[in-house]
Amino acid sequence: MRLDTNRRKFLLSGAQAIALTGIGGLIWGAFLQESKANPLLLRPPGALSEEQFIKTCIKCGLCVEACPFGTLKLADAGSGKPIGTPYFVPREIPCEMCEDIPCVPVCPTNALDSKLVSNPKGLEIRLAKMGVAIVDKEHCVAFWGIQCDACYRACPLLGEAIKLELKRNERTGKHSYLLPVVESEVCTGCGKCEKACVTEKAAIMVLPREVALGEVGTNYIKGWEAKDEMRLQEAKGRILKQDSNTKVQDYLNSGDL
Repeated sequence: MRLDTNRRKFLLSGAQAIALTGIGGLIWGAFLQESKANPLLLRPPGALSEEQFIKTCIKCGLCVEACPFGTLKLADAGSGKPIGTPYFVPREIPCEMCEDIPCVPVCPTNALDSKLVSNPKGLEIRLAKMGVAIVDKEHCVAFWGIQCDACYRACPLLGEAIKLELKRNERTGKHSYLLPVVESEVCTGCGKCEKACVTEKAAIMVLPREVALGEVGTNYIKGWEAKDEMRLQEAKGRILKQDSNTKVQDYLNSGDL
């Protein structure tokens, strides 16, 4: 009888161990899944590429503590974001573009790299590339003909990162559109425009630059910009060059397109 009892206890303990192992495996699997890079997250100024950021960030939270406006958050378990990493949601609290960028210097691993937001004079928040604003033309009321410049007025780089384009309203023939146009090379991705948008769901949204913007590659070069050839220094594969005996203007005006 005692042997049967001991046998039951042994089998029960074994079953419990197997169950706990299975649950632990599920939890660990979920943890690993959330530890992967999320291509849609907006990181603090000076953040490395998402893949490198995930490898370098030690989830210390010092950047979050340094932010004076409560913009930055640490991803929680179950949020679908890499656990413990800093991010921000523009529609809730955008980046206030602090001149001293307090979140960057405190990073102990350079996951937030001060070199990416610095010039010879020191830290420069205008160099931040947290993301880029994209206008949803279908739902932006300015494209309906309703006068709205909320995003333009909210932009800290007024008249530079977002410009207003005047366009004739063909529907009425009497009015003009004032359309927001984002200059992607100037936009820092602070998200103040998204926060200010008057529509229920923002019609101007900040997305990571690698998601929102295209990439030319090495097949095309801005011949009128010498610095654009810098892209060829690390180019891989065959590079097609324009025949030096043929001017670009002649090619475009030849009628052979």
